[in-house]
Amino acid sequence: MRYWRLFRKSAFLYRFRKDKVAVASFSVLMLLVVMSFSAPLIAPYDPYDPVQIDIMDSDIPPSWQAEGDTRFALGTDAQGRDMWSTMLYGTRLSITIGLFAVLLQSLLGIALGLVAGYFGGRIDSFLMRLADIQLSFSTLMVAIVVLAVFQASFGTELYNELALFMLILVIGIAEWPQYARTVRASVLAEKRKEYVDAVRVIGLNRRRIMFRHILPNTLSPILVISTVQVANAIMSEAALSFLGLGMPVNQPSLGSLINSGFEFILSGSWWITTFPALLLVVLVLVINLLGDWMRDVLNPKLYKE
Repeated sequence: MRYWRLFRKSAFLYRFRKDKVAVASFSVLMLLVVMSFSAPLIAPYDPYDPVQIDIMDSDIPPSWQAEGDTRFALGTDAQGRDMWSTMLYGTRLSITIGLFAVLLQSLLGIALGLVAGYFGGRIDSFLMRLADIQLSFSTLMVAIVVLAVFQASFGTELYNELALFMLILVIGIAEWPQYARTVRASVLAEKRKEYVDAVRVIGLNRRRIMFRHILPNTLSPILVISTVQVANAIMSEAALSFLGLGMPVNQPSLGSLINSGFEFILSGSWWITTFPALLLVVLVLVINLLGDWMRDVLNPKLYKE
């Protein structure tokens, strides 16, 4: 309760309430998160249950069109799955991949950035050159090579079973330098300050100094990066699924839904690709807007009343 009272009186919450774009973006994001993770409760159909899917219901247009069916508000896809239900489950998968991929890359990047910035010397040079090499390859390039090799080596069936974990692992590992470079820069500035000298004098060990005293003072840029990286991870997953290297057809994400309907878009079944694509755009947009707002608020030099 004490921390909640402090948060209610904080400048962060005050500025959030004053910013209409931030409030609207956060509200839309929370609505999408709650609806997607409540999919088993609110979705009319379960796209994972073969009993509830009839191939005869495939390619039905949205209910407001002449050939539509009131059972399927947004129509059905080529497999006869209800688009609204499939989009809810797909959004949950996309958000899950984005969150866990960012968690992985943040853990790797923060740990390596702390070590590089605090110890310096050869350790710093080695880790930063490693980060430079990693940054010279795009996330999609690394992911395409790794996932394609895995799929060719172990077969499509095993890949489909491990697709969720593979996407999280590949996207997470490919993006750790973003965190490492940012944390390293903050650590280089923090370790020269008087409070760090004071805790060294009283005899605290290096690990406690790094994680207990320096790390908390580097959290502001980390929060901003994390918000943007969630959007990037969701987009990376969507791009990989669109290329056929993401989630399988029987476990649809937003990217795999867009991919599955792309070949039918010129034949008139525009809704299979259009609705998931619009939902993906809205999801990424609100996350990026929140990231921009957090960047401005957490940096006093950028924030304007």
